[in-house]
Amino acid sequence: MRLACGCNSYDWGKIGKTSAAAKYAAATEANKFEIKDDKPYAELWMGTHPSLPSKDVASGQSLLEIVRNDKGLLNPAIAEKFGDKLPFLFKVLSINKALSIQAHPNKKLAEQLHARDSKNYPDDNHKPEMTIAVTHFDGLCGFRPLAELSHFLKNVSSLRELVGESKASEFEKTIEGGDESKFKNALQTAFTALMKNEKSAIESAAKKLVSAAETEGSSFAGGGVSATSGKELADLVVRLNKEFPGDVGLFVLFFLNYVKLEIGEAMFLKADDIHAYLSGDIIECMASSDNVVRAGFTPKFKDVDVLTDMLTYSYAPISEQKMDPAEYPYVKLDRAAYSSNSAAILYDPPIQEFSVVRTELKASGAKATFDAIAGPSVIICTKGSGKVTVGSKSEEVKEGYVFFVGAGAEIVLESAGTDFTTFKAFCELEGKEDAGK
Repeated sequence: MRLACGCNSYDWGKIGKTSAAAKYAAATEANKFEIKDDKPYAELWMGTHPSLPSKDVASGQSLLEIVRNDKGLLNPAIAEKFGDKLPFLFKVLSINKALSIQAHPNKKLAEQLHARDSKNYPDDNHKPEMTIAVTHFDGLCGFRPLAELSHFLKNVSSLRELVGESKASEFEKTIEGGDESKFKNALQTAFTALMKNEKSAIESAAKKLVSAAETEGSSFAGGGVSATSGKELADLVVRLNKEFPGDVGLFVLFFLNYVKLEIGEAMFLKADDIHAYLSGDIIECMASSDNVVRAGFTPKFKDVDVLTDMLTYSYAPISEQKMDPAEYPYVKLDRAAYSSNSAAILYDPPIQEFSVVRTELKASGAKATFDAIAGPSVIICTKGSGKVTVGSKSEEVKEGYVFFVGAGAEIVLESAGTDFTTFKAFCELEGKEDAGK
């Protein structure tokens, strides 16, 4: 069934028709969605989450009601494990400026936060998530290698000032001592010291930081580190200060990896992983939850105590967070007579709730036939046009069109041009490792 999907407007979204999320929402006539040139559009939601459930275009009924009334659409085993809803939430994000420094709670903490504060934590579910770049993307993701943080504590005086001389020295001695069993505690102590500063102290230190970024150029932050040059860090500080003047996030960026993704590249974030998206259009898939613990780069509710307590304080180069997609084995690509460039690529995180396949058909008439799976799928077209066939039913597909396909159905995608791109999120329990608890 074709879906009408809602689009949220948040301050960090791209403006007007520059937003892919808005353009995709407007592609469905049933939405009656008019794009305003001066309004930010941030997220297209595809799924059954009660905050913004998708609707069947033909009947106007919500997808949540439909799958509740027919659990066979999900598969009884999936409905039993995850409830009578899609186990994943599929999104398109269009990011114009930084969205909050945040983490998503694990299942146990989510239940506790929801029971204590359901207004700010509306779900009792965890929220591991995967990001796939549709355009060039940059963001902050996971704590960087600790030697890099030591470098910044030595070379960024305003950062050292906020962490505090004693805490900074303690961190350096611990890392130099080489006892890895103490590293995470040292990182937590230093990060918490930064985050617990008074607003006035952060704003004062930020003025010094921005001044240094504007004047020092390539020598800023001691010339940077191997993954990020001093000039790149200086430009990042100046840019983010324009978006959120005097924010603690200007200093958090020295703790986190700065990541850039090109089109098709992806990363996976476990529950309790700290991150902040900065710019770009992305496909995002996550467990069905809207829980966010924020602590910077946001006008919304911040919960610094919860954030600093909940994080895993794992640290690694960004290369370890990036995913390694592979060819999807359960699809027949009818491409020999058309184009060898057609492909179906699988992004398969180590959790049960979801996987995503990106399909690119590079010639008119090229087909991709997906084997039936024991779980539901949601498909969005992000480029080009064609048709989708399930059984005896075929429907036209254009950029921004979204479809739900129930469990047990073979899906055929066929291109009407030379560049037809779709993303398919799906859940199939068989053979999936569950590392997302």
